[in-house]
Amino acid sequence: MSRPLLLVTLLLLMVLTSQLDWNQKIVNDVEARSSVISRKEQYVLDRKESVKEKIILSQEKQIQKLKTLVQSLQEQLLQCKGKDEIVNDNKGSLTDLLNDLKQEQVME
Repeated sequence: MSRPLLLVTLLLLMVLTSQLDWNQKIVNDVEARSSVISRKEQYVLDRKESVKEKIILSQEKQIQKLKTLVQSLQEQLLQCKGKDEIVNDNKGSLTDLLNDLKQEQVME
């Protein structure tokens, strides 16, 4: 009876050791998969960050263009105001000249 008992014990020992090896392989596979997934997630996060940076740079360029346009429009507005003042001054002097002419005609 001791021989069958020894065989059963050895068989159990072999089964348990093989189970531990299988479990270790499974754990290694799971860890490998999780590292692949985390690398993919990191890649996706990096990609999203890159896209955000590109969007921000594009918006900054557009803002700079708009600032330049606003400055140009302000300069044009100032030029128009200056021309308007000249025209108004000329209108006043023209009206004075017309009034003077009318008065001269009335006196004649």
